[in-house]
Amino acid sequence: MRNRIILACLGLLAASVAQAGELPPMVIVDEAKIEKVEPNPHGKIGLSTSYRISDQAPKRSMEFRKRILHVGSAIGLHPINHDEVYYVLSGTGEVTSDGETKTLTAGMAAYLYTGANVGIKQVGTEPLTLIISYPLAERTK
Repeated sequence: MRNRIILACLGLLAASVAQAGELPPMVIVDEAKIEKVEPNPHGKIGLSTSYRISDQAPKRSMEFRKRILHVGSAIGLHPINHDEVYYVLSGTGEVTSDGETKTLTAGMAAYLYTGANVGIKQVGTEPLTLIISYPLAERTK
């Protein structure tokens, strides 16, 4: 019930912002309320727990997501049409960009460039927890 109320409030906030044509001072997001276990994007290689944090913000101009790649899973190779950052919070991963693969561990980031073919896979015994962020081509509604 509480989650429905929060989602309704976010919807009302989004509608009022759209009507007023203004941006809110901020949007606070509790990741526990948006957690979702799903197949990984770009190939559905295993499962991950996703937190689409920025989706909660009306009129946003960027994506900011947390994703936990379960053991043995990966975000498959895919071309990007924007610069993108993968930042590792915990675990070990192997990031690939245009055929070059590097290992990432906690506290490391990969800055990936527009036009590259990129992907990342979990390696080791613990899940790989990432922050993924990139700009949008235009502000959302």
